[in-house]
Amino acid sequence: MAEAILNSLYEDKYSAFSGGLEPTQVNKYAIKVLKEINIDITKNYSKNLDIFKNKEFKYVITLCEDGKCPYFSNGETYIHKTFKDPSKIKDDEKEIFNAFRNSRNEIKKWIIDIIENDVI
Repeated sequence: MAEAILNSLYEDKYSAFSGGLEPTQVNKYAIKVLKEINIDITKNYSKNLDIFKNKEFKYVITLCEDGKCPYFSNGETYIHKTFKDPSKIKDDEKEIFNAFRNSRNEIKKWIIDIIENDVI
């Protein structure tokens, strides 16, 4: 969600890419909650970090819940922020959807804060 939100809000200034050690399908709840704010991720796909191994990045931002994020060595500056992982919620559909919506809102607010306050 962070990649899509940052690219949507600041596409003229940044290009965000996301990846992980164990990519999965794009989550149906993430698709729905981003669609609520006019961001379409239906063509997005999860990427393994290996595809970025020969690229250099000014910022490497990790958003892992448990703080055990994979290390990516090709960054100039590293920033970490912990967010609850909504995909770990096992309640009913409404609770899962609300967890994704809350995560979306927290991530969006954080992205705006770090950019507007010149952190990145």
